[in-house]
Amino acid sequence: LTAMGEPSIDPTISSADSTAQQDSLFSMMDVFLISLITGLFTYWFFFRKKKEEVPDLPKMQSVAAPVRDSSFIEKMKKTGRNIVVFYGSQTGTAEEFANRLSKDAHRYGLRGMAADPEEYDLSDLSRLSEIDKSLAVFCMATYGEGDPTDNAQDFYDWLQEADVDLSGLRFAVFGLGNKTYEHFNAMGKYVDKRLEELGAQRIFELGLGDDDGNLEEDFITWREQFWPAVCEHFGVEATGEESSIRQYELVVHTDVNMNKVYTGEMGRLKSYENQKPPFDAKNPFLAQVTENRKLNEGGERHLMHLELDISNSKIRYESGDHVAVYPANDSSLVNQIGEILGTDLDTVMSLNNLDEESNKKHPFPCPTSYRTALTYYLDITNPPRTNVLYELAQYATDAGEQERLRKMASSAAEGKALYLSWVVEARRNILAILQDMPSLRPPIDHLCELLPRLQARYYSIASSSKVHPNSIHICAVTVEYETKTGRLNKGVATNWLKNKVPEQNGSSSLVPMYVRKSQFRLPFKPSTPVIMIGPGTGIAPFMGFIQERAWLKQQGKEVGETVLYYGCRREHEDYLYREELARFQKEGVLTQLNVAFSRDQAEKVYVQHLLKKNKENVWKLIDEGMAHIYVCGDARNMARDVQNTFYEIVSEFGSMSQPQAVDYVKKLMTKGRYSLDVWS
Repeated sequence: LTAMGEPSIDPTISSADSTAQQDSLFSMMDVFLISLITGLFTYWFFFRKKKEEVPDLPKMQSVAAPVRDSSFIEKMKKTGRNIVVFYGSQTGTAEEFANRLSKDAHRYGLRGMAADPEEYDLSDLSRLSEIDKSLAVFCMATYGEGDPTDNAQDFYDWLQEADVDLSGLRFAVFGLGNKTYEHFNAMGKYVDKRLEELGAQRIFELGLGDDDGNLEEDFITWREQFWPAVCEHFGVEATGEESSIRQYELVVHTDVNMNKVYTGEMGRLKSYENQKPPFDAKNPFLAQVTENRKLNEGGERHLMHLELDISNSKIRYESGDHVAVYPANDSSLVNQIGEILGTDLDTVMSLNNLDEESNKKHPFPCPTSYRTALTYYLDITNPPRTNVLYELAQYATDAGEQERLRKMASSAAEGKALYLSWVVEARRNILAILQDMPSLRPPIDHLCELLPRLQARYYSIASSSKVHPNSIHICAVTVEYETKTGRLNKGVATNWLKNKVPEQNGSSSLVPMYVRKSQFRLPFKPSTPVIMIGPGTGIAPFMGFIQERAWLKQQGKEVGETVLYYGCRREHEDYLYREELARFQKEGVLTQLNVAFSRDQAEKVYVQHLLKKNKENVWKLIDEGMAHIYVCGDARNMARDVQNTFYEIVSEFGSMSQPQAVDYVKKLMTKGRYSLDVWS
């Protein structure tokens, strides 16, 4: 049969003829195929070359560009600087200190620049010796439990892995910490030690600032000894010039497009009107408050539970994370500052950096109005630091007031004592100082230049994303107290949040927020027992933990013992989440609920007393159950007392000496079995 479409072959043709015919056919096909392959190969070869060669130059340029842009060495050479002050800052204080040190340099014939380590390639430290009389100073804050600040994380990682010779580098470190925390000044100590290990030369001893004491005084004391050491090392002398030099110039905008004016945004203009993920510190999400209820039944304080709606934000969080919120200052304080200084607060202006090479073009988003700056961008409620008083002194027309301000800004013992009593202990903010010094009337633009930035406030999240994926819960207490001068001071964020009540007509109360990841995590295995200690609002993360353990149980997982030690003042006054906790206990999720009511009896009872009472059970959970321990709340007293109680329990039931028990608990911390989320 003949296949359809194919030519028929005569059956009488001999096999030899057939073979010859096939040979001819194949040779023609071979030539055709070889030509085709050769053509395709030639085309591919040239096409391939073009594909490879053309992108080469742009690739080289794009790789080279960031290196050039991120080189602080090149920038220092270009601008004639020889001192660079890096800062690891979470709340702005280390950045403020770095700016003050870089500004000091000109008094010694040197030129300094403050620098964010996140913006530069720190491996360039090995090249700093290329610059004459060069020095690197590090103002490093410690965050949380001995962690680097967010902007110093990359620098910390680089230091850990670096195998570099820094023998030409001269350095000094000032650390910012808090003695109530377990890992006091861990970051400052590490940077100081590690730079020396890499061969760098320390030209002045490590400074350790303590925010639990007087951080400002610690810094001033260190600074007044640091500069003479620099002078001696480099053979330079003070020029006698004081450092009252403006860093920014004022530009008033009389004819401006209001669409180009910042109204409280943290980064991108109009970012609150046109929200785009991902959301972070420079791009917060505007969350609606869907619930705001008072938690306590009585007492003078106001304890509250808020719920923030994060639907459609793509924000993800885990139990134990922190939510950061950007608050606003009280409008009455802002108005009073405007009135005292005789200023139209709605004037639109910009403060432009006089150093054109600086990465920081403005002290806060500009152009904006004075009202917006004082409401959203500047800290007007904390006592101002001594450098602010020094700069303001020139504007006091009364000689006595001017002398008083200069004295408080000096490094003399008498001046330090006056600053401590009149400003710090009396909790005088900038408004109180202006009220109590009638001749002090600085230009509002200089005041705005000097005041530190208003910082985000962090709260432990009081919910589980397994149960509330589109909502973040906050548990907080409003801060309100009377100062020694008889003024009523109110916490900025808590009082602002207190007034964020969802309205009946459906319009929303909005909170700019973002999530900060934490190491405060439930055990990987749900079957691992947990011991949670959290008096007062320290219960917040444990509400999330308990919700998550309940959810895991519903999923059919084996959930270990869940033990809570909670404390409040009085059972019928401030027992937070009483109904929820009772329900969790009834459902068997919360296996133990131990509550200390400190003021319901003659002798005060705290959570550590209940731990001692149940010490045998506590030890069994730790020793046999491999339980994880979590402590949340006050660092100054509670966390320390609880830790000492664990030392006692371990010593007694583990048959250990006190030093051995301390070592045992420290090892629990290292292994992630003893976690802290504390504040002072």
